[in-house]
Amino acid sequence: MKKSLGIGMIVAILGLTGSCGSQQKLQYPEAPTDANVSDDYEGLVVADIYRPLENDTAAATLEWVKKENALTESYLKGIPYRDKIKKRLTDLNNYKKTGLLSKKKDGNYYYFENDGLKNQSVLYRKKTTDGEGEVFLDPNTLSEDGTVALQGVMMSNDGKYTAYVISRSGSDWNEIFVLDTESGALLEDHIEWAKFTGAAWDGNGFYYSSYPKPEDGKEFSNANENHQIYYHAIGTPQSEDKLIYEDKEHPLHFHSAYVPESEDYLFVVASGEGNGNSLMYKNLKNGGDWVTIEPSQDYEIGVIDVTGSKALVLTNYNAPNNRVMQIDLNKPDKKNWKEIIPERKEVIKGVYPAGGRLLVQIEQDASDRLYEYDPDGLLIREITLPSYGSIGISADKDSDEVYYSFTSFTSPSRQYSLDLKTGESTLIHQTEVGGFNPDDYVTEQVFYPSSDGTQIPMFLTYKKGLEKNGQNPVYLYGYGGFNISLTPGFSPNRLLWLENGGIYAQANLRGGSEYGEEWHQAGTKMNKKNVFNDFISAAEYLIANKYTSPDYLTIEGGSNGGLLVGATVNMRPDLFKVAIPRVGVMDMMRYHLFTIGWNWASDFGRSDDSREMAEYLYSYSPLHNIKNDGTVYPAILVTTADHDDRVVPAHSFKYAAMLQASDTGDAPKLIRIDSKAGHGGGKPISKVIDEYADIYSFIFNNIGMEPKE
Repeated sequence: MKKSLGIGMIVAILGLTGSCGSQQKLQYPEAPTDANVSDDYEGLVVADIYRPLENDTAAATLEWVKKENALTESYLKGIPYRDKIKKRLTDLNNYKKTGLLSKKKDGNYYYFENDGLKNQSVLYRKKTTDGEGEVFLDPNTLSEDGTVALQGVMMSNDGKYTAYVISRSGSDWNEIFVLDTESGALLEDHIEWAKFTGAAWDGNGFYYSSYPKPEDGKEFSNANENHQIYYHAIGTPQSEDKLIYEDKEHPLHFHSAYVPESEDYLFVVASGEGNGNSLMYKNLKNGGDWVTIEPSQDYEIGVIDVTGSKALVLTNYNAPNNRVMQIDLNKPDKKNWKEIIPERKEVIKGVYPAGGRLLVQIEQDASDRLYEYDPDGLLIREITLPSYGSIGISADKDSDEVYYSFTSFTSPSRQYSLDLKTGESTLIHQTEVGGFNPDDYVTEQVFYPSSDGTQIPMFLTYKKGLEKNGQNPVYLYGYGGFNISLTPGFSPNRLLWLENGGIYAQANLRGGSEYGEEWHQAGTKMNKKNVFNDFISAAEYLIANKYTSPDYLTIEGGSNGGLLVGATVNMRPDLFKVAIPRVGVMDMMRYHLFTIGWNWASDFGRSDDSREMAEYLYSYSPLHNIKNDGTVYPAILVTTADHDDRVVPAHSFKYAAMLQASDTGDAPKLIRIDSKAGHGGGKPISKVIDEYADIYSFIFNNIGMEPKE
């Protein structure tokens, strides 16, 4: 029988390393339970004994969290090189990070910069590209501990005002403030309870999206319904904001506003029900009625730009890999749409009007490419990029000035100016990381067969001279969902793994957008197990080709990737030595009942859809498929946070409690519950370093490997 332990007893049983001898199973705190709770899904009865943990403000839950954190902290404190890892991560993060230049309507150039270890990057501006920057907005001054983060900065079209959106402690709840752009003075305008929004400027005010104020004490757990669009006039209180749009018949839809620079039209995008979005607009000049361009959410359609009455859109309507279309807003029926850039075999990822041209971002085999087209869709040239990587683009349709950034697994941000007339790129900034030489490392892309024969791409990054002896530590990362693509990107925290001889493997699983909507659909609903099989096959490929062996293989993923890790560990616990499911969706039967969980049904399906869907979800739900028969599981460190209102911590609470109560061998099954943190976005550098120090300490300890000096 489990029992709660005092701190002294916890410390006494620790100090055993993960792979350096026999392990003693930890004694875990006893979680609050209710043996009488179950749900009936058309005859499929599912017990839920840890239902009390869904109440994250209950005294019993708070006490359990306190004891779990004490146990985890004591375990990690017993790892002798934890402080050394934290110091090295601090050193690796301590370099100047400069963001991409963006020329705004006030004529100044804006960019984010962090001189090293500031918790949040600072927004600077300067009058010329080679001028001296001045601080425009420093989010580090908005809180003492760096837990207030900028989510967006939007300048009015006349340059007079600048709105900025913040989140507190990692929550999805937003607040909006307004500055006088010229002076930088903070105005009295303040918007609360906004969510998933920016500020779409129209005249002397802006449109934003919000929910009704939530019930006290349930701000981070209750389901969010009735997403509304309001208009706020500068200088007025929020109580006077005008309700512009809501859809009471569909309370689970998201609504967002877009206004082109001309301010002639207001577009409203609705999503949350299907795999795409609906689109409607209103003429702001003549005060006309709403006009629907697309009523369904069956495919994606996004407005790129509007010139006169012609809207340029990117859509996957009858084009799974996307195409660019022109819509005459006076004749918006599909029969009148004009194709500008047709679908390609690669995915069209983004389109940026610039100086009379169209810059088109293409994704080819999970890596970005850049092409230049004329306004009529004629290809002019491909812009040469350094290698596998990801790009960001800063451009304006009325300006010839174009800047783009490039990053890869071993290359921190490089920034270029692009000459649209010649297609030539000029390097204007290259980030340097002290003590790291990118020439010492290599990235290769491999393709491996999944269980059904589908070829899956995977990037492998490691130190040159690697010997394929089956004994290299591998950190295998995946996501596989929600049309999200994993392209190469730089992380200073990953360097610690690489410099210690580790391999970083990033698998491009089905469910993402790497090969368009068909690739996405192949990893959703009744096809979701394809994603887990793709991940398992990645591990098998790495083992078969002597990159590693199960004793040295760690898997990690966050959110939908946390689900991925939890499900694959249940399916193949023999393949992995360590598993790190972060802020994961672990209860597939009840995920839709919290905050915005209902929005994930287009990818997952819901347990109340049908008996068949409920059975499929139940068959892989991480919480419900933990073995309890002595099957040896890897060491598992679950991570979550108290302000995560995207994937509520109850998922991780219930999963960790079930793990700890089950007979899965003696490897540690711990949970790390962060405070004043959320799903991950905007997390201060200090908290990021702390979290990775704990994760790496846990991994090294359990594969029996001490980090190098």
